[in-house]
Amino acid sequence: MKHWTLDDIPWERFDRRSVDPDIVKVVKAASMVEHNAGDYATYLCNVFHDDPEFQEAARRWAREEVQHGRALARWAKLADPEFDFEASFKRFRQGFHLPLEARESVRGSRAGELIARCMVEVATSSYYMTLHDATDEPALKEICRNIAADELRHYKLFYSHLKRYLERERLGRWRRLLVALDRITESEDDELAYAYYAANGGDEPYDRRRSTRAYIHRVYSNYRPRHVERAVAMILKVIGFKSHGRFNLWLTKIVCWFMQYRSQRLARAGA
Repeated sequence: MKHWTLDDIPWERFDRRSVDPDIVKVVKAASMVEHNAGDYATYLCNVFHDDPEFQEAARRWAREEVQHGRALARWAKLADPEFDFEASFKRFRQGFHLPLEARESVRGSRAGELIARCMVEVATSSYYMTLHDATDEPALKEICRNIAADELRHYKLFYSHLKRYLERERLGRWRRLLVALDRITESEDDELAYAYYAANGGDEPYDRRRSTRAYIHRVYSNYRPRHVERAVAMILKVIGFKSHGRFNLWLTKIVCWFMQYRSQRLARAGA
């Protein structure tokens, strides 16, 4: 099946009247992270240095992620003609670095690394579906639909390799849970905060807390229970628990409450 290209996006239907300034800010940040996938591929190929099958998959994944960044950056430029993607991305690369020299996973094992990658794809697939549902702008809606589908496919890709490595490394459910929780808590780490700053911060000094609060508020406010329930199901599957049922519904309620509480608190703080 042929992968979509930037030419498939209905750029001619771009509607400035439907542009939400808050969404523009998070799209700019997302374009930074997506376009940086080449570094992630380098890291992954180092960790899986003797697994050519996975290396080929990682490089293909990175090419698609970079395309995501290009599509988001092009849309952001339409929404904000003053947005300079190249300058912003250069600033992002100067301030955020991946462990490109690592020969072993920072997660402690290859299975752990693949669990972490699955968590990232859970977050991104739900994130872009959330943006798709939150915006009425036609071009962005189509971009997010395509990216969300890609991220779901990437989740399945990493999950298939995870099953292969679990047969060798035998990580139990609780160990998998710890790795997953560790990666989830990193959703408020320097990568997203610095991407938001690089894309939107102007000349002011980087303040991680301020950038994190601004980004999280604008993202969390768009999530709805259906987005969270789907993400929880995908996470439970990776950990080894039943993906649907009462446990999922219980976790979904907790996560929805937390996201709503966090978003409202940040709004009151002027994020």
